[in-house]
Amino acid sequence: MIGAVVPAHNEEALLGCCLAALAVAARHAALAGETVRIVVVFDACTDRSEAVASAVGVEVVSVAARNVGVARAAGAARLLAAGARWLAFTDADSRVSPDWLAVQLSLGVEAVCGSVCVDDWSAQPSAVREIFARVYRDADGHRHVHGANLGVCASAYRRAGGFPPFACSEDVALVERLIAIGAKVAWSAAPRVVTSARATARVRGGFGDTLAVWASG
Repeated sequence: MIGAVVPAHNEEALLGCCLAALAVAARHAALAGETVRIVVVFDACTDRSEAVASAVGVEVVSVAARNVGVARAAGAARLLAAGARWLAFTDADSRVSPDWLAVQLSLGVEAVCGSVCVDDWSAQPSAVREIFARVYRDADGHRHVHGANLGVCASAYRRAGGFPPFACSEDVALVERLIAIGAKVAWSAAPRVVTSARATARVRGGFGDTLAVWASG
């Protein structure tokens, strides 16, 4: 079984599109009918995010940590207990490509760090898009780490100790641990994820916060 984890804190506006894209990826022909279980981890939600998830019938876990590391780890724990062999992670403000899971698995590695792209820059000044185009490497061999586009086999995840309870950069910490234990990591632009360039960042130090810094600079 393949598992996909989506942490969410008050994401009712974007969660539906995220889950619709995941549902398509879960039915990709290259997966040969293997079961894909999607778990949304609600972290201290006070909006209608849970109703959005319930409407499409995905599994849910609730925590009250306001901590994305705790949320991702909770989703991973649910899926590992159910027998997942591969864990894929994205964010509630992101949309994965139809072949996202299939491509991660096709790379034949223990972990996949994917890149991200943005298709709507309307919430940001034009300078932010220009800076992103100049400094971001969306190509194989990049060294970006995004919780919105990350995959890891169950055994390597366990050996690395899983996500630490960090409010930010939990994804970077996990990848650093994977590298430290000698896991084979692919830095690939093949698994595609479109993410939000919204002006209001949800996590200090995350992608949205980086864009905010560029916008204010």
